[in-house]
Amino acid sequence: MAAAGYGNYRNGTHSSRNSLNSTNKVDRPLSFNSNAKNSSLKSKSLNSSGLRKSAPASLGAATEAAKDDAGVPGRVRVAVRLRPRNAEEMVADADFADCVELQPELKRLKLRKNNWDSDTYEFDEVLTEFASQKRVYEVVAKPVVESVLDGYNGTVMAYGQTGTGKTYTLGRLGEEDTAARGIMVRAMEDILADVSQETDSVSVSYLQLYMETIQDLLDPTNDNISIVEDPKTGDVSLPGASLIEIRDQRSFVELLRSGEVHRFAANTKLNTKSSRSHAILMVHVKRSVKGRDSALSSNNGDNSHKVKSLKPPVVRKAKLVVVDLAGSERIDKSGSEGHTLEEAKSINLSLSALGKCINALAENSPHVPVRDSKLTRLLRDSFGGSARTSLVITIGPSPRHRGETASTIMFGQRAMKVQNMLKLKEEFDYKSLARVLDIQLDKLIAEHERQQKAFEEEIERIAIEAQNQISEVERNYEDALEKERVKYQKACMDSIKKLEEKWMLNKQKHVSDDNKVGLKDDSSDVTSKEEGSQVAAMEEVAELKKLLQKEAHLRKAAKEEVDNLKSQLAQSKKLEATGNSEVLKLLKMLEDEACQKEKLEGEIAILQSQLLQVSFEADETRRRLDKGGSEKILGGRDSQMSQLQHPQLNDTANGEKASIAKLFEQVGLHKILSLLEAEDADVRIHAVKVVANLAAEETNQEKIVEAGGLTSLLTLLRSSEDETVHRIAAGAIANLAMNETNQELIMAQGGIRLLSMTAANAEDPQTLRMVAGAIANLCGNDKLQMKLRGEGGIKALLGMVKYRHPDVLAQVARGIANFAKCESRASTQVSNGAGSKNRKSLLIEDGALPWIVQNANNETSQIRRHIELALCHLAQHEVNAKDMISGGALLELVRISRDCSREDIKTLANRTLTSSSTFQAELRRLRIDY
Repeated sequence: MAAAGYGNYRNGTHSSRNSLNSTNKVDRPLSFNSNAKNSSLKSKSLNSSGLRKSAPASLGAATEAAKDDAGVPGRVRVAVRLRPRNAEEMVADADFADCVELQPELKRLKLRKNNWDSDTYEFDEVLTEFASQKRVYEVVAKPVVESVLDGYNGTVMAYGQTGTGKTYTLGRLGEEDTAARGIMVRAMEDILADVSQETDSVSVSYLQLYMETIQDLLDPTNDNISIVEDPKTGDVSLPGASLIEIRDQRSFVELLRSGEVHRFAANTKLNTKSSRSHAILMVHVKRSVKGRDSALSSNNGDNSHKVKSLKPPVVRKAKLVVVDLAGSERIDKSGSEGHTLEEAKSINLSLSALGKCINALAENSPHVPVRDSKLTRLLRDSFGGSARTSLVITIGPSPRHRGETASTIMFGQRAMKVQNMLKLKEEFDYKSLARVLDIQLDKLIAEHERQQKAFEEEIERIAIEAQNQISEVERNYEDALEKERVKYQKACMDSIKKLEEKWMLNKQKHVSDDNKVGLKDDSSDVTSKEEGSQVAAMEEVAELKKLLQKEAHLRKAAKEEVDNLKSQLAQSKKLEATGNSEVLKLLKMLEDEACQKEKLEGEIAILQSQLLQVSFEADETRRRLDKGGSEKILGGRDSQMSQLQHPQLNDTANGEKASIAKLFEQVGLHKILSLLEAEDADVRIHAVKVVANLAAEETNQEKIVEAGGLTSLLTLLRSSEDETVHRIAAGAIANLAMNETNQELIMAQGGIRLLSMTAANAEDPQTLRMVAGAIANLCGNDKLQMKLRGEGGIKALLGMVKYRHPDVLAQVARGIANFAKCESRASTQVSNGAGSKNRKSLLIEDGALPWIVQNANNETSQIRRHIELALCHLAQHEVNAKDMISGGALLELVRISRDCSREDIKTLANRTLTSSSTFQAELRRLRIDY
């Protein structure tokens, strides 16, 4: 709702922080622990610092289901915003003062009764007509957005008279002037700035509540969305609404613009663009919690290995709900008439229901009338629930609308008394953990193979290098030793040869000297010659000693060289020994890893063998039960008789149940369901068999649905091409479809289309029997008749009769009987009311009557019994009489009333024929006494 005058707002002086994660936060008057006074001066003050003594139930919230969850108390925070005078009020109220006086510094508001008396009220924040859009966002919505980013649900809502600026405050896009952006746009800016594009996700739904119907603004054809409540937790969801992932701000603004185009608006005396519906923006934020999955380290010798914890990653799922309520209005002031008048009545009724709920919560009433309106059902978590809620009430200054202004103020005062218990929305992301573990396992296997190959190559290289080094050292040592030996041997031979030559020369010299001197020389000459020869001999001895010393030095140097080569050889052998020890360590590590791998493979093999054994037992039992004529999906008297006649089958079934229960306790439902997505076809088939047998027990059905088993079964129908998987999955869905809540979930997830597609592609009669049984169970729900027929459920049943298999025909007949019974009950309820239903049966419209008449006297008792019941129920509605007469059904009804073996059906046919004037006239025309 646009409000004139907001375009001239001046920017407020309130400063904002740079980002949502900045430590220097601005003033947050709506924080969790705020203790602002929230009372009228004429009423008692509220205790806003703690929980109420006797807090009633929230708007339908199932508080008992969440008793174990830790909660943070947080009162609903309320801010009031004054719209400036528009052009009309400046003229009409020029001589009158405003009916309100604001005191923003004291957070007070005075509502004038007359010129001398006024009432004073206090709020969490008082925003004047000059407050900027930025200021409004920071004090009203920003604390809620921060809580949503921390994992809490949050609600921002605008309430007030039509034309006071609610839509301007919340939904203004600000394309011409960015300063005029509303809360929706600014909230998404902060969310996108804080989340991570790699690990987090943001998705939105944009809806409107118009004339008590929920419509999708992003998909106008989706104009009747149902509300689904979790029976355990009480949480409200809209599975039929469009959910679009947001990556950038531009796409979000485009989405808002396209949604606003489809929103209903009208021109009234109070507002030229008055919203005729409540707009609801839901922002779903999913964030991964960082720092929670730490790695555990373990040491093994000198090597350190990281062992990651198997704890699944934690994700926080929070939801921000921004509600732009349609304005309350008085008919005499708005001038609404015709269809606009009906819209105004619907708006006022839903706002009145919201006011009653808030009054009940404020007064600690034991009963909160949450189911009086779809608006209160949608806001059940916002008031008295687990969400953090901020309410901005918008008022105008005109004294002509003082009554509406006072009503709006009192609504805000009562809302301030409502206490919420904020709860963190955290859960484990098991699917993400499974994907991460699969990737890590593949990487570890590849890395192990790569390291093993590199290790073997390194060992081979080191061994070759060591052998080459040893051979080279030994060869060098032998060569050096041989060279030294040859060198020293040659030197010795040379020295000896020289000595021999010198000795020969000396000897010849002595001989010649003796011959020349002769006998005449005296004895003194002989003495001198002998002395000379002695001196020469001593010189030769000295020279020989020098040669010997030189040879000794050479031998010492050779010995040192040999010792050096020996030390090098010892060092190389030591390196070889060290390398061998490292090789042994690595081999031991490889053996340990191989043992661990074998252990894991053994556990997997045991699990698969257990699964195969249970599946085999289930197959054997199912074959025996099929031979004995007992069918789980038929139930009733026939199955009881079959159990009495075949006690041995009951014993087998009990044994099978015990095996399945044992597997269920040992393995766990989540692990069994995860095997439905296994790549191995045999494992997938056996897993779906176990799920089907678990679904046969009513106590397990709720657990299977909560764990996502129903969605997995429907996914198998869509993605698998194996008819065995189709048959077993359809049987499991048939068992789950016995529960009314599960029937609605199956329809909401497109189950009828998937079952119809499975029937069209099936060739095995047992697959058709399971599909027909599932559709037959859905046909027994009064609420789903139109949707079931619209999605082709009746035509799918009739399409299966061409196979003429008695088991398939029995299920088709049961489905038609259930559908006809629901139609008969609905027509009876309408006829007892103010009007009458004039439309003939949907079964007749879809062409089922000829087949019904043809099989009314079928030789199979089960088929005949269901067809007789269907004919009786169709005949109870007078509008079907002519078609039944022309189709030959009247004569079959006469036969049933006379010859039917079932007394209840016989009585029903008799009563139907006697109560129908059309049938009586035809019987008289045919001259049949009845």
